[in-house]
Amino acid sequence: MAGSACKEFHCIIVLICSDCKFSFRHSHSFAVAKQKYYVVWEGHQPGVYSDWGAAKRQIEGYPKAKYKSFASKEAAEKAFKGSYWAYAGKETRPVKKTLEELERLGVQLDSLAVDAACSGNPGDMEYRGVHTRTGQEIFRIGPLPGGTNNIGEFLALVHALAWLKQQNRPNIPIYSDSRNAQLWVKGRQCRTKLGRSGQNDPIFALIDRAEKWLATNNATNPILKWQTEEWGEIPADFGRK
Repeated sequence: MAGSACKEFHCIIVLICSDCKFSFRHSHSFAVAKQKYYVVWEGHQPGVYSDWGAAKRQIEGYPKAKYKSFASKEAAEKAFKGSYWAYAGKETRPVKKTLEELERLGVQLDSLAVDAACSGNPGDMEYRGVHTRTGQEIFRIGPLPGGTNNIGEFLALVHALAWLKQQNRPNIPIYSDSRNAQLWVKGRQCRTKLGRSGQNDPIFALIDRAEKWLATNNATNPILKWQTEEWGEIPADFGRK
């Protein structure tokens, strides 16, 4: 980032994490994957799994196991209620829409879109925010060790709210494809079940400061659900599925 964009990035870090003693520089040496969900129709224990290791245990040694990965929890849960044969051999990643198509579908393009990625659960976590119309990256944090996708989605939303407040843009919408993160922000608390491990202290420092920001600021920006199945992947998606 150059010029004013760097100054804006510095401002938001000060707002959320003014006394953090660690670096937020992004490293391209990490291969962080976007959260996937796995449907097991026929296996030892059929169901929807957010972790490949857990899903793999249900199909190993099971004759003619039927399973498939999906890009969102909503899509996986919908598929699980249906037949495996309705999805077998078909692409499950939503087709990307053009800006014109998104606008016709009601997407507000003058907005921010946020997303997170995590290499495990827990794992190396990162998140970012982009301008929906242009795809310009406004901020990007991580990867940081010992996080979860939900935490990243929560922090991304608070980061976007704080950035827009600093920019005096109180009416710009923010899109997120995480229902959990939206509920956590609404409740002004990160309701993660993840425990502190020492390794993930930097993440919990961010959580503490994000919750403090929510408690002391009245954010007015609309937070909207990105409809992945209808609109394609959110513009902030890391594209590593």
